[in-house]
Formats: sequence, structure tokens, C-alpha cells
Amino acid sequence: MNRLWVRTSLVIGVLVVLIAVLPFLVRPAPPRPEVHDQPPTPGLTDRQASEIQTIVANREYRLWMSIFRTVVIGVVLGSLAGVVLSRWLTAPLSQLEKGARAVSQGRLDYRVPVKGSQEMQSVAIAFNHMAEDLEGAETLRRNLLADVTHELRHPVHILQGNLKAILDGIYPLEMVEVAGLLDQTQQLISLVDELHEMAQAESHQLMMDRQPTDLAELAARVIESFQPLAASREVRLEMSAVDGPQVREVDADRIRQVLQNLLNNALRYTPAGGQVTVSVASVDPWVELRVADNGAGIAPEHLAHIFDRFYTADPSRNRDYTGSGLGLAIAKAIVEAHGGQIEAHSPGKDQGTMFIIRL
Repeated sequence: MNRLWVRTSLVIGVLVVLIAVLPFLVRPAPPRPEVHDQPPTPGLTDRQASEIQTIVANREYRLWMSIFRTVVIGVVLGSLAGVVLSRWLTAPLSQLEKGARAVSQGRLDYRVPVKGSQEMQSVAIAFNHMAEDLEGAETLRRNLLADVTHELRHPVHILQGNLKAILDGIYPLEMVEVAGLLDQTQQLISLVDELHEMAQAESHQLMMDRQPTDLAELAARVIESFQPLAASREVRLEMSAVDGPQVREVDADRIRQVLQNLLNNALRYTPAGGQVTVSVASVDPWVELRVADNGAGIAPEHLAHIFDRFYTADPSRNRDYTGSGLGLAIAKAIVEAHGGQIEAHSPGKDQGTMFIIRL
């Protein structure tokens, strides 16, 4: 009795019965005709008048009996139709119930059929979108766990191997070896710190200290700090002309972190003799910071994933362990935490790359 289709069927059945009984409540069916003494009709004998009255009464009785049988058949058919209709209407809800149970059991690939009325179809589509989002989030979680395990395993194995070699007497306990172990330890600490920072950014808990900041001046200071590195790699690093100060309410340290990450990448993938250019321009209502190089470039199939965590364009290639693979993901999180946008553009491999930050 607590099923929706049962309740719907009962409601429809009761309505059909009420509609069918209403004519009888207004005018009850006449009793079966009996011959009564009636006043004689002029021109007719008593027998003829009685026969006429009996015929009329029989016709009226048959008419009402016919109506009654029609109503009974209508009630039965209406009730059956109510059951069928209610089951048809509630079938999509049953499918949604199965889908919800499947998702709760971890079967995130389950999809419900899009059937029924427009409202039911909208609910089914929304459910399927929810399941797709959950499946995507679960895939990202598993990939992140695998990536973090891989990234942590490499420096840990180096530490373990070097320490074992020192204990076995293969490597002498010298300051050079200790310095190498310290480098691996610092790399581990840096990776853990970046993972923590990434988690804070994704949970919208990244601490921000916004102050009025001249972005042009900030970019100039970052470029100046990178000039020695650019010179050592024989890459020309310069800043294009800026039209006056570009002041915005930002966290200067966070934006500096983003620029440093982009310049590190640009210098790393730009060959000797190449050029890296930083520009700051006002494009109302935005301020655009651009970091462009004429280096390795990015293939179109990898461009859409460049801000993914631990993403590498060539999975078969060993990662350059001077970086954690989280820099661009953190940069994107920082820019979006400021209400801004960041995007990457590249014509293709070996044709350079441009990163655009809008604040």
C-alpha cells in the first residue's frame, strides 16, 4: 500500500467509481416495472393502456440497466487503465531508485535510461550527469594516488639506496654524499609542501593577503631575479613595454609564485639562443600578464591537459626531477582563487608557447 503506483491506482479507481455512481445518486434507477391500476386513457381500453404503460416501463428499465452495465464495465476498465498508467508513470522512478542504489554501492558507471515525461527525463539526465561527475572525480582520485605514490617512490628509493650503499661501505661517508642525500630530502619536503598547497587550493582554503599591487613592477622584479639563470642558459629574457602602472588587489607573493613557475618552465624548454618575453597590458576590465617563448612548444593533443596534476606529454619519458609536476596546477589554482583566468597557447611542437594570466 505504500508503493506510489498502488496509491495512484487507488486514486484513479476511486475517481472513476465516483464519476460512475454520480448519475445514480442524482436520479436512482427505477424499480422493475409492475402493472398498477391507472386511470383509463380516453379512446383506449383499460387493457390497451396497461400494455402501453408496461412497454414504456420495460424500455426505461432496460435503458437504465444498460447504463448500469456500461458504468460497471467502465469502472473495471478505468481501474485497469489506472493501474497500467500508474505503473508507466512510476517506472522512471524505479529506474532512478536502482541507479541510486548502484551508485551507493560504488558502481559509478551506472546510467539510468532517459524515459517518461519531460520532467522525468530532466531528472534522469541530471542523475546521469551526477554519476559522470562522480566517476570522473573517482578516476582523478585514483590517478592522483598513483601519481603521488610514483613521485614519492623515486626520491625515497634514491635515499634508501644511497644510505644502504654507505652502510655497506660502497660509498664513503663524505660530505658530498651527505649533500646528495640532503638534496633528495629537500625534494621530498618540497613535493609534500606542494601537495599540501594543492589540497588547500582545491578546497578553497588557500590563504590570501590581498594588497594593492603594481603588477608591472612585480613582473619586472621577477624578471630581474631570473636574469642570471637566463644568462647561464644563453636565453634572452626581456620585458616588453608597459603602459604605466597596473595596480590590482592581489596577493603579491602568490602572483610572484605563478610568474616564477612560468618563467622556470619557459627557460627550461627554450634552447640556447632562444627568447622569453614577459608583457603586462591593460585589457579592460582585465590586466593581462603574458609569458611567451620560442622553445619546445606543446602538441595540440596535450594542450588541454597542461594544467593537470603530474601531467607529462610523454608518459614513457622519465620526469625531470627538478620539478614536481604540480607547478602549473598550483598556478591555475592561485589565479582562479583571485577570480582570474590562466590559459596556454601553442601552435604546436617546437613552435613556442604563450601563457596568459588575466586578473
